[in-house]
Amino acid sequence: MRLILSALLLALSTAATAAEKPVPLFNGKDLTGWEGDTEKTWKVEDGAITAGSLDAVVPRNEFLCTTKTYEDFELKVTFKLTGDKAKANAGVQFRTKRIPKHHEVIGYQADVGQDYWGALYDESRRNKILAKPAKDVIEKLVKHDDWNEYVVRCEGPRIKLWLNGTLTVDYTEEDTKIERSGVIALQIHGGAKAKVYYKNIAIEELPAKK
Repeated sequence: MRLILSALLLALSTAATAAEKPVPLFNGKDLTGWEGDTEKTWKVEDGAITAGSLDAVVPRNEFLCTTKTYEDFELKVTFKLTGDKAKANAGVQFRTKRIPKHHEVIGYQADVGQDYWGALYDESRRNKILAKPAKDVIEKLVKHDDWNEYVVRCEGPRIKLWLNGTLTVDYTEEDTKIERSGVIALQIHGGAKAKVYYKNIAIEELPAKK
């Protein structure tokens, strides 16, 4: 009996450990598990999800969204933004939803580009920066035209952002009406000659907090 109990406990422990490991959201080959404008905007090139152009102005905001929703989690994304530094912009959406019959989404964004690096933006809802790091901090962290990494951690009302290993945002949402679950989405911002790349996208789901 003890042997059976020990085996069950070991199996449960192993299952729990496996469940806690980060799960890749992008297989490096195609856009399985994602939805968006895959005809004109979103493509896979050299193991990365890409959008935009350095030869023509991106006409409008476009978002590539996961088909699955997430609540509490830690998300890691490696990305690179190239193009007009004064106008190029992109970002990683989370706890986000698509606006019905529209190309826009609504939700939180870990912003990329211009003066928004390392900032938490509220896309299509309050339309403002909710929290951001000091400019001198960002100037030391950002690798222009090169690969950068975001870590996004959501636990209940608390949201933390790390850019290249440095904590840039520690924000607690006070509005209890705002939903704490949604899709993950990748953005290319309209209005500039810009191209963005995303890879090494992985998520670790956490127990939901009230």
